Amino acid sequence: MAFSNDVGSEGDWRENISSQLQTRNRQQCKCFEDLITYHNQLFDTTLSLRNENLHLNIQIEKLRQGSQSPGAHGSGGDFTKISALEHKILSQQEELTELHKRRSENAQLIIDLNNKLQEKEKHISRLELSLNENGRVLTSLRAEIEMYQKSNKDLEALNQVLRDEHQALHLMYTHLENKLRTVQDENREIVDRLKQYKSKDAEKMNEENENFVRKKNAKMQKELEDAAKDMRGLAPDLYAHNIGPALLCASVPTKPSIKFDAHESEVSAVRWSPVDHVVATGGADRRVKLWDVSKGMAESKGMLVGCNQGVMSVDFDSNCTHIICASNDFASRVWTVADQRLRHTLTGHSGKVMAAKFLGESTKVVTGSHDRTLKIWDLRSKQCTQTNFVGSSCNDLVTSDGAGTTIISGHFDKSIRFWDMRSENSVNKIEVNGKVTSLDLSRDSKYLLSCVRDDTLRVLDLRMNQIVGTFSHDGFKVGCDWARAVFSSEGQYVAVGSADGSVFIWEVATQKVEQILRDCHSSPVTAVAWHPYGNSLASVDRSRRAVVWSD
Repeated sequence: MAFSNDVGSEGDWRENISSQLQTRNRQQCKCFEDLITYHNQLFDTTLSLRNENLHLNIQIEKLRQGSQSPGAHGSGGDFTKISALEHKILSQQEELTELHKRRSENAQLIIDLNNKLQEKEKHISRLELSLNENGRVLTSLRAEIEMYQKSNKDLEALNQVLRDEHQALHLMYTHLENKLRTVQDENREIVDRLKQYKSKDAEKMNEENENFVRKKNAKMQKELEDAAKDMRGLAPDLYAHNIGPALLCASVPTKPSIKFDAHESEVSAVRWSPVDHVVATGGADRRVKLWDVSKGMAESKGMLVGCNQGVMSVDFDSNCTHIICASNDFASRVWTVADQRLRHTLTGHSGKVMAAKFLGESTKVVTGSHDRTLKIWDLRSKQCTQTNFVGSSCNDLVTSDGAGTTIISGHFDKSIRFWDMRSENSVNKIEVNGKVTSLDLSRDSKYLLSCVRDDTLRVLDLRMNQIVGTFSHDGFKVGCDWARAVFSSEGQYVAVGSADGSVFIWEVATQKVEQILRDCHSSPVTAVAWHPYGNSLASVDRSRRAVVWSD
């Protein structure tokens, strides 16, 4: 018989088992009560018949003894009585045999029933063990259910708190978004007005400059005429010596004057010192090297170490007291030029740093990285003071004013962004037709030169905030994503290296190729640098070669 495991509670499972056992006894013993009663009746009948049979045997024995005595043979009645008794004894014996047979069958049936009863008792024992085990499991499951119910209540309470916070934050976000739209509209109006004022100021300044240049040219022409009359007797070489420096700014490099291997592998950056004929180069060998080229040959002036990966850009401060480099190891480093000691290591970017520039003074630095951020660093406190998320990988940047408040950055997403560091917001963005690989400002900070991956150079007029010139050539191809293009010292020309190892120079006014410098580089030219106060041009390539060009 199967027992039910469906127990309502911990307290009544014993009563349920007892009731089930009583029900089982009634069902399994009731059907055998008649059989047991009949067996007992047969057993009693057998005992009585056995006693009667024994009594008859005694009587028979007595009769036999009496029959053997004299005169017994003459009694016919006794013989008949004896025969009847014998017949009765025979029938009693047959009946006794039948009863014994039935007794044996009943005994075997009782044995079988006892075996079944033992099996049922074993089955009951197993069920009781299973019931006990299930009771323990049920107790543990109930405890676990209570724990989960408590945890669920806690989670529901926490979820409600989070819903309330989310609703409050959403309301705050909506309020701030409305406030931001209002501020953006006001800012847009202010910028438009500022552009109008700047445009008027620029027109007025241009007019004043034109008047000043006109008066100055007239005065200079008169002075030259007077000087020519006074100097007719002087030697021609002296006259050429006085006029030569005035014509120097208009010349273009045409030939290589110095060729040397600057690094052990690819050279990625080059920059002239602002105060002397020293060239700084940075390469994939993790070093920044200084070269003195004033004597017509490249003489090593020192090697700046500390970078853990390749150098991507170098820059001097305005006094040439410090030099900074950007590296692929997610950091920038600053050395002092005089003793060539590492002074600062600027870490905080999560991607390779592509550009690092001084912000007007040697104590402030701006860096641009592939992690889509611009960071402002204060070298006095040795920490990052501002981080701008620019939305795209930054390949190069420049500062458009001496105070370093306006920063222009070129990006992987084909855009040039203008940043006001005082407000931490992008004030303008100009789209071009390719990834921007480099930026450079003219000396008067009026024009911006950008090298674009569509194999063109673009010149932007920062006063009008628009592109005013595009330079291209069938043979010019930008060789890498960090190819650097520059203005000449007076802004009359632009120069850039090509993927075929040549250097292209365009005249800004006519947008025509003025010179193509070839046959010195055997691999793509990565960067060029024009001397800030002369006509020398330095170029580096991806096969460790550096060349200084002159006229």
